[in-house]
Amino acid sequence: MEITGKIIRILPLQSGQGRNGEWKKQDFVLETTEQYPKKVCFTVWGDKIDLFNIQMDEDLIVSITIESREYNERWYTNIQAWKVDRAANVTPQFDEAAMPFGNPPEYATSAPSPSTGLSASSPIDDLPF
Repeated sequence: MEITGKIIRILPLQSGQGRNGEWKKQDFVLETTEQYPKKVCFTVWGDKIDLFNIQMDEDLIVSITIESREYNERWYTNIQAWKVDRAANVTPQFDEAAMPFGNPPEYATSAPSPSTGLSASSPIDDLPF
């Protein structure tokens, strides 16, 4: 899955010692750019913290993995980032062949209508019904 938005908070780096050696992780809060923005906290582990080099107010596209696990009859959900792209460097990919009816139609903006001589923005409605 991917989420797109702006980094609004960088939480402190956490580290510790586990049975497999030293670990470190850092959480980031991203706010989406939808009509109703959502805040999503995701985690970056290990060497990827330095590799991604996430900064405040940066627009990102974050590829994530969502996983839940149970502990003492309670469920905990982790959102882990495995890839980060700068949104400014990514251009939308459109495949014209994939469009169901070819290219979108071109609409006249204010050219006169050949039958009435009125512009397309005229308040008179020419519908026959």
